[in-house]
Amino acid sequence: MLRIITVNLNGIRSAAKKGFFDWFPEQNADIICMQEIRCSQNDMTPKFLMPYDFIGYFQHAEKKGYSGTGLYAKHKPDEFIAGFGNKAFDYEGRYVELRYGDLSLISVYIPSGSSSTERQSIKYRFMDNLYVHLDKLRREREVICCGDINIVHKEIDIKNWKGNQKNSGCLPEERAWLTRIFDELGYIDVFRMLDPRPEQYTWWSNRGQAYIKNIGWRIDYQIATASIASTARRTSIFRNIKFSDHAPLTIDYEYTLS
Repeated sequence: MLRIITVNLNGIRSAAKKGFFDWFPEQNADIICMQEIRCSQNDMTPKFLMPYDFIGYFQHAEKKGYSGTGLYAKHKPDEFIAGFGNKAFDYEGRYVELRYGDLSLISVYIPSGSSSTERQSIKYRFMDNLYVHLDKLRREREVICCGDINIVHKEIDIKNWKGNQKNSGCLPEERAWLTRIFDELGYIDVFRMLDPRPEQYTWWSNRGQAYIKNIGWRIDYQIATASIASTARRTSIFRNIKFSDHAPLTIDYEYTLS
């Protein structure tokens, strides 16, 4: 069994103070995909680099306290790749990949476009480049792409559908991009394949009582090529402890890393 957890930490140091490093060893995961670690290499303590029997692989943003992605793995990969060959985005530390045989495990953090029209344009450019990259990968390998995609796909994936149609993360153009990932490239939204229930969210605004009232968005995904997606057996969203404004998403695959 291959257990993968993905979570946006909103700062690895902040998540550590809230018990993240006490929680995850108990989950029996093989891979933990992290986004928005928000620290530099100099901030990485031994505990952050090699917690328990995991080895950490990271790409840090050049801007201090910003973005950054990482992966913890119990099994040493054949290859570690930081970035997907696009210098315009690699400096923000938004992509890391581990390769095991013909399987690629990815942690990706798509930019938010909510702060300005300029950032929304950057988000679209990132999406366009990631689409091409995922297209190329799926022709050569099995892929599990985990991360904070910063987009809801359908009405079932957000509490306030009508009120967010003009907001970044719920724009028609963004949702159409996700549809193309699934329909044109053949990737599978693994969580939704396993769990068709409404009101299953992974992110909540810090404003008001969004978390308590479950006024959320499902913007964290595990997106996989069809063959390995077919081995997925169980999924869960962990909400008992709040490590950040995102909740960890876990999926079990009937698969053994080679």
